[in-house]
Amino acid sequence: MALGGYAGRVGHVDLSTGTVDYRPIPDEWALKYIGGRGLGVRYVFENGPQVDPLGPDNILCLMNGPLTGSEAAMSGRLAFVTKSPLTGTVTDSHMGGWSAARLRWAGFDGLVFSGRSNTPVYALVSNGIVELRDASDLWGKGIHETVATLKERHGPGDVSVMAIGPAGENLVRFAAWLNENDRAAGRGGTGAVGGSKQLKAVVVKAQKNYPRPSDREAWRTIHHVTLEKIIDESALTSPRRGGLSVYGTNVLMNITNAVGALGARNSQETSFGERAELISGEYVKEHILVEDPTCHACPVACKKEVEVKEGPWKVKMESVEYEPAWSMGANCGVDDINFVAWLIDRTNDWGLDAIETGQACSVYMEATQRGYVPAGTGLQWGDMEGMARFVEEIAFRRGEGALLANGIDPFTRSIGHAELAMTVKGQATPAYDPRGIKGMGLGYATSNRGACHLRGYSPASELGVIEPKTDPLSVEGKGQLLKLLQDIHAFSDSLDLCKFSAFAESPADYAEQYRVMVGLDSFTADDVLKVGERIYNLERHYNNLAGFGEGSDYLPKRFLEEPSQHGGSKGHVCELDPMLEEYYQARGWKDGIVPREKLEELQVI
Repeated sequence: MALGGYAGRVGHVDLSTGTVDYRPIPDEWALKYIGGRGLGVRYVFENGPQVDPLGPDNILCLMNGPLTGSEAAMSGRLAFVTKSPLTGTVTDSHMGGWSAARLRWAGFDGLVFSGRSNTPVYALVSNGIVELRDASDLWGKGIHETVATLKERHGPGDVSVMAIGPAGENLVRFAAWLNENDRAAGRGGTGAVGGSKQLKAVVVKAQKNYPRPSDREAWRTIHHVTLEKIIDESALTSPRRGGLSVYGTNVLMNITNAVGALGARNSQETSFGERAELISGEYVKEHILVEDPTCHACPVACKKEVEVKEGPWKVKMESVEYEPAWSMGANCGVDDINFVAWLIDRTNDWGLDAIETGQACSVYMEATQRGYVPAGTGLQWGDMEGMARFVEEIAFRRGEGALLANGIDPFTRSIGHAELAMTVKGQATPAYDPRGIKGMGLGYATSNRGACHLRGYSPASELGVIEPKTDPLSVEGKGQLLKLLQDIHAFSDSLDLCKFSAFAESPADYAEQYRVMVGLDSFTADDVLKVGERIYNLERHYNNLAGFGEGSDYLPKRFLEEPSQHGGSKGHVCELDPMLEEYYQARGWKDGIVPREKLEELQVI
């Protein structure tokens, strides 16, 4: 059957031979896994779970969804899907901006890169064709220079550039892909996979060409309904009114600090005290904000472009997001927003995951604090000049920074103090301390890509943004909550819509947009949850086959055993076990392993 919303074309690029094969998405896969994350995971699953993440047999998928590049609000997301060199799990990491829309306008549902080029190359995508071009002159350059060079070469208009930086080239295991200079597919080391293939960049040249919905009149109706929900004055997403639009994601800094869920000094503390205000979204707006850029089809404009005009940390960049502001700020004992903005920009240019990078700094700082590194070396809390040097050393694998280039877990094991690693499955925890937001602890533990806040964003419920509203300090019902949110997000990641759409839209809204775009007679909220559950179980099955079995869903002991001393969470630890038991029961899993009957029920096998 002909499905609306799809281009009917995936470019399979063999970098070893330099050849490109064009194939449609199998209809069965499109209906079962939708696109974006779900479809990318299916390709990675078919490629096998035993591949070396940095070997030529691994594949790197760049996937759109059936709403990408359409008029649907927040439909400008692109999923990078591969086997992670950081965790060994399947991983997907998403970027905003305009690259996803342009890839769809260029005639593609996705690109699948395999093999390894003998020399550095970049892919030029336009009018349904993928060409490989020599990138020798770009190898070794930062992302900002790479983007500028390729836009000048192929633009300047109607061009998007996705690129890796020196960190990806040097196979730093938490290297990222970025587009528009600052929009990152940050987590999981997808940039290192690009580097291992000698794939420097993907350039997409295309003019606006919206996908045609199967039912145009029904599309106009649901588009109006969902847009009205997003721009409603009471919504967090309301343009120029809602906190997400006014302050960006960093609106969360003061909130999590107050409830005792803002980890500081490698999560030795759960609050940054009064200093949190100095790196908050409110402070950014008052002191260094210059512009509110946005992504394709997004009225929210959560990106906050800033400029520091004086002092040692002069920079103009986008954007001081909550996660990196925390990881390089409170997490490292830093309260200078000018430096934080500068270091985020450097991290972006070198092509590193900002969350993992800040956590790498903080674990090295705690190792220094406790005397676990050789005399004359180390990094002190709040040492901004030292951090600037250390992060550069990580990206270029030299000096002390090289000790962290393979990830936090290998470093802490090498010094005999694995307890310092605030990681799950090898990936660092984000900016929500689970002693203050306990559902997030379960989310970290059960995320299929390593510690992650975006698999099932429980703070939306636990901080009272969406229904059901739950108590952040209670563990009751969190197993059911996380399953629900993980399944919803697996579906929206496959459409591929921005996570923030969930602050205003419901599963029924997702279902109707998908139904009228692709042309189905029926597709309901229950179908959304079923497809999301199928995707989540396919990911877990992949991980099980890759060696993640019983005991792989855990939290760092600090969260379980060291009570919070601050804010609303004072005296609390994160009680993972009862939540995990409820979660496994809701999932129908046995100690984290998907039984065959569940895979058959969901038509995974």
